[in-house]
This record gives sequence, C-alpha cells and structure tokens, in this order.
Amino acid sequence: MQQQWNDDQPIYRQLRDRMVGLIMEGAYTEGDAIPSVRAVSAEFQINHLTVSKAYQELVDEGLVEKKRGLGMFVIEGAREKILNAEKEKFLSIELPKLIQRIVQLGISKDELVEHINNAEETA
Repeated sequence: MQQQWNDDQPIYRQLRDRMVGLIMEGAYTEGDAIPSVRAVSAEFQINHLTVSKAYQELVDEGLVEKKRGLGMFVIEGAREKILNAEKEKFLSIELPKLIQRIVQLGISKDELVEHINNAEETA
C-alpha cells in the first residue's frame, strides 16, 4: 500500500494518526502486535527514526507498550481511550466550528437533520 503524506504536519505525526485510526477501526485489537519499526520504515520508505518517534508517541499516550525482544503491542483499553479522546475533540473543537459554519450559511435545523438522515441511509 502506498501512503500519501501531506505537508500540513510532520510524517511521524501522520503515521501516529494512521496507527490510532487503525486501532480505533479494530484493525489492531488489544494485545495485537503492531508492525515493527523496520517493517513500517521499509513499507512506507521513511526513516526508521520517524517511525520510532511516531511509536514513542503511542507509548507516551498509553496506547501501546514495548515488550523487550518481542515488539510493540496494543494495550488493553486503548481503543476505548482513543474513542473517548476523539469524541471529546469532536465535541469541544470540531462541532463548535461546524455549528458556526452552519449558522453562517443559514442552514436550518430541519435542513440539517434531513441531510444527516439521508447521509445515514447511504452510509
């Protein structure tokens, strides 16, 4: 799989976000080993120090743990921790901006609910 990196944030941060997304989606569940630094470095053709930095953030956030000689593993409760953090981020940062934009555009609650219902049906 080819990974496209953007210039908006450092690659280690994008890699960290990608791993968080994979844990949140259930691609890696509690107790699963995540790919080695070497494997990720080779797959995405990025420096191993970049991968190590991304993985260290996951360790610092309490989402994965290092097991000497075995690799890195998803910690119990990591998915729940990520979901709670993402919900809080959405409700405190993203939703207020979205509401502000809705008000600017003059979209009524009825219109919004109708679009949400339509989107849910097609999802």
